[in-house]
Amino acid sequence: MKKSKHLNINKQFMVGNGILAFAVIFITVLFVYMSLRTQSKQENSFEGIYEITLVEGFGKEPIELHLNDSVIFEGAIPTEPYTLSIKQFAEQGALIFVDTQTHDISIFNLSEKGGTYNFKKEGEKTHLIID
Repeated sequence: MKKSKHLNINKQFMVGNGILAFAVIFITVLFVYMSLRTQSKQENSFEGIYEITLVEGFGKEPIELHLNDSVIFEGAIPTEPYTLSIKQFAEQGALIFVDTQTHDISIFNLSEKGGTYNFKKEGEKTHLIID
């Protein structure tokens, strides 16, 4: 008589789970290594400083100033001219004026190297003064 050979299903299951566990550990270590490598490359420092002067027309009306997605000023301008100095924190910059009463928005692109900018408000619009 022939002996029937039994399949050792439990052993196959355990070997498969072990291989899967090693694959998950390897992929996790690979992703952690890649994320640490990209974080060290992204730490850039920028030398530019933005000098933003609100010359006239802003009065006591509440406004919001945003540099990219960060609020840099919120409220009413106490005196004119009013100057803000902001250290550059991104390669490209956009200055956004928001009139909180009318919700009008004015957007201005800023230099990659910083600089001095003067703004004047006439009616509902904010204008960049070019010397």
